[in-house]
Amino acid sequence: MIVCIPVTANDEIDAGWGRAARVAVAEVLDGAITRWEPIDVGWDALHDSGTEGSHHARIARFVQDHGVQVVVTGHMGPPMANMLERMQVGVRLGASGDARRAVLEAFGPDAD
Repeated sequence: MIVCIPVTANDEIDAGWGRAARVAVAEVLDGAITRWEPIDVGWDALHDSGTEGSHHARIARFVQDHGVQVVVTGHMGPPMANMLERMQVGVRLGASGDARRAVLEAFGPDAD
């Protein structure tokens, strides 16, 4: 499972998805993180440059280019969640604290 999560420099979950400065792309296999790749995306600075549609398209390209299957985040606006749903990307909201722990909690052996 390829998971993407907004993160701070200290691997804590950043406040929101669409305004993240940095995300981590993680691969989860058998309840363990087998890959963790932090990527500076700059969506915080880019959020208000251009239209909402162009920002969503930027994020959609990132998700597609990285093969993301699920996004774990604390918050996401309904239009973004709807776009990801149409792309058949799962969304897990309400995450907080340590980003690696949040990914494991969402996709570990006890996840539903």
